[in-house]
Amino acid sequence: MLEELKEKVLKANQSLVEYGLVTLTWGNVSGIDRKSGLVVIKPSGVDYSLMKAADMVLVNLDGKIVEGTLRPSSDLPTHIELYKAFKEIGGITHSHSENATSFAQACIEIPCFGTTHADHFNGSVPVTRFLTKEEVNENYELNTGKIIIERFKNLDYEAIPGVLVAGHAPFTWGKNPDDSVKNNLVLERVARMALNSLALNSNLSDLPEYILEKHYKRKHGPDAYYGQHKK
Repeated sequence: MLEELKEKVLKANQSLVEYGLVTLTWGNVSGIDRKSGLVVIKPSGVDYSLMKAADMVLVNLDGKIVEGTLRPSSDLPTHIELYKAFKEIGGITHSHSENATSFAQACIEIPCFGTTHADHFNGSVPVTRFLTKEEVNENYELNTGKIIIERFKNLDYEAIPGVLVAGHAPFTWGKNPDDSVKNNLVLERVARMALNSLALNSNLSDLPEYILEKHYKRKHGPDAYYGQHKK
């Protein structure tokens, strides 16, 4: 069932290693088939180099296994909450990439200092609040999804396809599993650029809003002209 999606999710997970976004098994990618409402996610704690498409776990939006013999990623409840709330996304990536995770641990959003950031995120990458003790002790991963959704109450999840979970690490999303990984890669790169920029100038100001808007909209706006025409 959903063999094509399983292959895409497998390759997306393996690309985390290729891009240097994970250490050991610290990360996961999932994808959703919106027609059936079924999610494909990597198995928990399995070495990326050993995974096969047949190892991917198929679950419904209640978190129940539909197909697969391995235990799904422990972050599955977070993914499910995001799929329920963010109706337009088709893939989710979670990593513990070094620089983005440093911002998450510092509980500091990633400011938009330059056009590289503005090309992909329409504003600062937000950080959530800390989970409460009660939220950690009961339904920890599900509540992680809930505080991400809470943080995006007044934000556009399509214009800012990523978040930093306070004290934890980044989650990103996209139109499919591969797109969500690419957004994770961009998030890591702009985090590193931001740290380098702050090291050079600790009094650095955000990119002017009019430059931010120009760069974001030329790539993602209704009159976008970056790249080639889609046939």
